[in-house]
Amino acid sequence: MPPEVNIPTIYIVTPRGISGVPNPLYSYQFHPVPSSTDFPPTGPPGSPPIWSFPNTAITGEWAVVGSGNGGHMSNIPYSSFDPIFWLHHTNTDRLFALWQAIYPDSQFTSQISAFKTFTNDAGKIEDANTPLTPFHSDDSGTLWTSNSAWSTKTFGYSYPEIVDWGVNSSQLSSNVKSRLNAIYNPTSTTSKRSVSGADASSELGLSPNTTSTQWFANIRVSKSDIASPFFVHLYLGPAPADSSTWSFAPNLIGSHSVIDSSMLSTADAGPPTTLYGQLPLNHALLTAGSFDLAPSKIVPLLTSQLNWRLQSTSDAPLDVSKVPSLKIHVVGQEVKPRVSDDEFPEYGHLVAYRDVTKGKAGGLQDGDDTE
Repeated sequence: MPPEVNIPTIYIVTPRGISGVPNPLYSYQFHPVPSSTDFPPTGPPGSPPIWSFPNTAITGEWAVVGSGNGGHMSNIPYSSFDPIFWLHHTNTDRLFALWQAIYPDSQFTSQISAFKTFTNDAGKIEDANTPLTPFHSDDSGTLWTSNSAWSTKTFGYSYPEIVDWGVNSSQLSSNVKSRLNAIYNPTSTTSKRSVSGADASSELGLSPNTTSTQWFANIRVSKSDIASPFFVHLYLGPAPADSSTWSFAPNLIGSHSVIDSSMLSTADAGPPTTLYGQLPLNHALLTAGSFDLAPSKIVPLLTSQLNWRLQSTSDAPLDVSKVPSLKIHVVGQEVKPRVSDDEFPEYGHLVAYRDVTKGKAGGLQDGDDTE
């Protein structure tokens, strides 16, 4: 998490000098405090109480995106009161805008709604013209749709990587690719021997252009196995004995969150929903000093060192054997480096390495489907 969201108090210059004020990115303060009829006292079973933090503030640290242990981002009806909700969704909007700029001919596809919401029934076909309730585009009751909200220009803003004036769509696509490569995929002539630890992961592991193989852990689990939000933590090496430190362990590879929506009753929730997640492994591997990412080196290492734990949002450990739908497996993918600034690397097919997780509770076993 960026330090800006972890500091309770910030200091600003005022006409009377420097003054400390509550950090608006750290927590939300209700003004006034809602009555008991405005919000239920607790969320879904196993979730933290809505008033679990001092001064009825909702915490600014959010585990679903970052590293923490629940907060209120794991409860959908409460999540938008968490300040980091807006930072997260702003970046989601940015990523979508980048995709649109790079692939201007991309279109929405229609889908059948799997769940009932306050305004739509399960089984209804939703497309680019489906009203995005309850958001109105004017005072006469017109609702926004995916088509009408397609472009950020409609709302009068853009992002630093998207300079979308004075260029055609092809030029814009090329320019945005160049900007993203400069940020996330720079070329590097740094010797593997000259960097180590965190520097190695930054120089080598997070840039597809500087490695021949990308490694991932795929996670598949049903929301119905546990009736409340929970996390799947992956580690390179053993997990700490103290479960309260699981979210912050030095050898934590990453966490996959399984959230629910307490707005849905059991009858409305529809059939069990399978969730899919993928955690990149290169960062952890390179930080641990594994510079040779060839399968002959990585498969034995992960077979002996890859571990996982399940945890509730209240830090309680969960029994993996009670989650029969959990299937974790490792895949590798060859990468062909980009040859110019406005091109992306070329990725080969994902290859599943079943032996890494076979025989472990929650791992992919012989006969299990990889999808």
